[in-house]
Amino acid sequence: MSWKINIGIIPALLLLTITPGMSLGHGEDPHHWTEEEITVLGGLSLDALPDKPSVPSNRFADDPGAARLGKEFFFDKTFSGNSQVSCGTCHRPDYAFTDNLPLAHGMGFTARRTMPLAGAAYFPWLFWDGRKDSLWSQALGPIESTVEHGISRTFVIKVILERYRSEYEAVFGGLPGFKGLRKLVARPGLDSPEAYKAWITIPREERENINRVYANFGKAIEAYVRTIIPGPSRFDDYIRAVLDGNDQEAKRLFTPREAEGLRLFIGKAKCTGCHTGPLLTNSDFHNVNVPDREGSFDRGRADGIIAVLSDEFNCLGSYSDAQRRQCGELRFIDTDTEKYAGAFKTPTLRNVADRPPYMHAGQIKTLREVLEFYGRSRNPELGHGGLTKEEIERLEAFLVTLSGPILSLED
Repeated sequence: MSWKINIGIIPALLLLTITPGMSLGHGEDPHHWTEEEITVLGGLSLDALPDKPSVPSNRFADDPGAARLGKEFFFDKTFSGNSQVSCGTCHRPDYAFTDNLPLAHGMGFTARRTMPLAGAAYFPWLFWDGRKDSLWSQALGPIESTVEHGISRTFVIKVILERYRSEYEAVFGGLPGFKGLRKLVARPGLDSPEAYKAWITIPREERENINRVYANFGKAIEAYVRTIIPGPSRFDDYIRAVLDGNDQEAKRLFTPREAEGLRLFIGKAKCTGCHTGPLLTNSDFHNVNVPDREGSFDRGRADGIIAVLSDEFNCLGSYSDAQRRQCGELRFIDTDTEKYAGAFKTPTLRNVADRPPYMHAGQIKTLREVLEFYGRSRNPELGHGGLTKEEIERLEAFLVTLSGPILSLED
């Protein structure tokens, strides 16, 4: 039978997806791959990962001093209402920079699961709904959330002045003088009339200074988070052996069941329709019809579109270092909110076996249950339906091979 190759472009990557239902020509050997399959496998390897994209909105994104300061900010529990919560509370290094909870928990419980950070430097949109367009603006959202860090931007400035003045000024320059910091609950937003009233009574020039330092706080955290990347897994070693034609090493690295699972992943199961490229995600948003928690409907990306466009810290905002022409993702964002109702970001599958539970609100407990959910799906966007129990077991065996070290600053 002739081959049919579908070619799609995503940023910096050329990806090929094998159309399922074809004869693969591998005979009895699960480790035999055709040239077309090898091309697909090469595109999934970390060896194919390009250099990190630049961040026009953050001129400190690759500053080593900013990254070191950002790491201190990331793990400092002083930046919380109870001195018990840091970014690292939900993004735990020992859990692949996620946690083991269905819903993230800081000062209280959020409505969604903690997303993994490994490789986040490559993602154009952040959070499950894509409501932020950079890692520095993403870092600012949880700070003023009452159920996450539970503080205000004025509180952040106070901590920087008391604990990080010299480190901050070494990276970002001299700090301005502040008078309005006596109003430590001051912040914009309509969730707290008291905090909003305190915010609007601060003189405008001082509010601008507060926002500028607050943005730099996020930019330092982004510089650190950009260093968090997945390291090579057994899967990557296997692909390297296949590409090198080292059959003996390939068979040592993968069991027949794992190789068969990989073949399903790129073939019949159509997993690479969404989980593609070296980070195994297309960074897009999909409604996979997973049930919402407790029957409530989460609009996901539909609300995220509105949120990112109105964000004062987005690429086009006053605190961005980018020129307008450099904000292409935001300028040309698809604003069809109804199309994205109930859609959520495709997460990376790197280290997926290490971070249950699954889906945007932790609705599914185990990886096997996720595969069973997709296996019985009749969603035409997914096309995973019809997988047998044995095929699901092989897919699960393969997904375990995606676990590897997570590298970060000073690792």
